Amino acid sequence: MSHEPATVPFSYPDPGATKGEFPPGYDHFRLRRRIGAGRTLFEAAGNRILGYEMQKATGIFQHASTPTAEPGTQLTVRLGLGPIGINAPCRVVYVLDEPNRRGFAYGTLPGHPESGEELFAVEYDPADDSVHGVVAAFSNPGAWYTRLGGPIVRLIQRWFAARYINAIRPR
Repeated sequence: MSHEPATVPFSYPDPGATKGEFPPGYDHFRLRRRIGAGRTLFEAAGNRILGYEMQKATGIFQHASTPTAEPGTQLTVRLGLGPIGINAPCRVVYVLDEPNRRGFAYGTLPGHPESGEELFAVEYDPADDSVHGVVAAFSNPGAWYTRLGGPIVRLIQRWFAARYINAIRPR
């Protein structure tokens, strides 16, 4: 991974927008699935997310500049099949560390095939003790080949989101 300074701009104009209403003009996506119950599961899943376990378990994690996610962390994921792949640079925009929500969002940097932001989180509902994995994103194609891939790229993104959430289920 290149160690780009944090001053390298994101490849989209809306950093942090996964915290609230997603900006118009992007493909919006949100997947929320129950992974179990209990505060212990919530804490463990939150730690796995912050340690990039969602990306590691799906085989796309390449490198991060910190052992756990923190604002400004530079990371690279590798998208593709086998030797045919693309390194996709990202930077952590923010970290969630709330009583009932934990996780982080990263934004794309120049060279990433998409342009946008993705949130990886776990939520705890004290009303019923349930724990949910969440993946949410807004993005547009950032390269000619992702524009060409159109709906197939979106299907792959949704398939990965389900795999991300499976990575934090109890083992």
